[in-house]
Amino acid sequence: MGRFAARSRHPGREAGRTPPGVPRILLVHPSSELYGSDRVALESARAFVAAPARVHAVLATSGPLVGLLDEAGCEVHVLPFPVLRKAYLSPPGLLRLLGSTLRTTPRMLRLLAAVRPDVVYVSTVTVPWWLVLARLYRARVVCHVHEAEQDVPRLVRLGLTAPLLLAHRIVANSRVSEELVVAAVPRLRSRVEVIYNGVPGPPEVTPPRAEPVPPVRLVLVGRVSARKGTDVAVAAVAKLRDRGLDVTLDLVGGVFPGYEWFQDQVRDQIAELGLTGRVRWQGVCPQVWPALAEADIALVPSRVEPFGNAAVEAMLAGRPVVASAAQGLREIVRPGENGRLVRPGDPGELAAAVVDVLEHWPAAREQAERARGEALATFDPAVYRDRITRATLPSAEAGPWVA
Repeated sequence: MGRFAARSRHPGREAGRTPPGVPRILLVHPSSELYGSDRVALESARAFVAAPARVHAVLATSGPLVGLLDEAGCEVHVLPFPVLRKAYLSPPGLLRLLGSTLRTTPRMLRLLAAVRPDVVYVSTVTVPWWLVLARLYRARVVCHVHEAEQDVPRLVRLGLTAPLLLAHRIVANSRVSEELVVAAVPRLRSRVEVIYNGVPGPPEVTPPRAEPVPPVRLVLVGRVSARKGTDVAVAAVAKLRDRGLDVTLDLVGGVFPGYEWFQDQVRDQIAELGLTGRVRWQGVCPQVWPALAEADIALVPSRVEPFGNAAVEAMLAGRPVVASAAQGLREIVRPGENGRLVRPGDPGELAAAVVDVLEHWPAAREQAERARGEALATFDPAVYRDRITRATLPSAEAGPWVA
């Protein structure tokens, strides 16, 4: 595995043997799971490899994304490095973060020296130290913003955004992400470009049932977290049951390390509401398509959602979508056209929207089919790959690699 726990199917390719004219990219990503930002990082890697570019990917943890990046043609390094978490937002937490950063920096610098990247593509604002080191290394720096933190103190938001001043180019995954970046640091306006995520669809689509005979099958794809509204969906199931509807809810996704307390809280909620057996824990699934194919309606009840991969995936699977009117979801779901929006955090509205879908099922199926066609065009991975490549790799006419 080497000094940086490297893993690659291309052992004969060494940094010094990159063909002339082929840029070297270091793709930095904090996790190795298969949630929205992980899959977007994978699409970016595929785009860069096809450019063509020599792509090294460095991840803070090992997991299923490692193998997929490897298959895509990247040389993968697992190097535990500090990632900003809410747990660090306290004096003791900041001290732990500082200590972790000091311990890890020498290894990060050694990796930069070994790879010698022309471009460092940082896939999230939660790893700002990579922006600093990449700038010191005199590489072109591109940062992909997947965060849209509104309900945080202004000073915290400024602290998350200010490191973007070190980036030559900033990619935002939605208009709301762009607006929050510019609101925090207006000088960044000229550097930001909005590129919607490229979301691959299922290999084949199973049409929704002609009649959603009981039990009606609901699904929520996403992390088990308050941000994703897991508790809201569970409360909505209780309200639907109280209205006499026979429904089930599949929860597809895992809990973020350190937030197991929330999963326990939801388990208690399920028991207290008498929903044991109606709410089913499916855990992390390598592919979401089988769960969506089994579902009648997809719920996306997020309280915070910079983009909303789960809504797009549901559309691509041909499923009616009921989502909350939160941030980036308002850019994806248009009520009456390709889905339904409800007030974030309101299980009553969520349940009422599900009832409305069921009462107008033929129209909902037709709407879902139109939404699928629109999603195929709007979130086409080929379009995403072209745009992210143009944003990351300047053309020969644009000047030298280092700005």
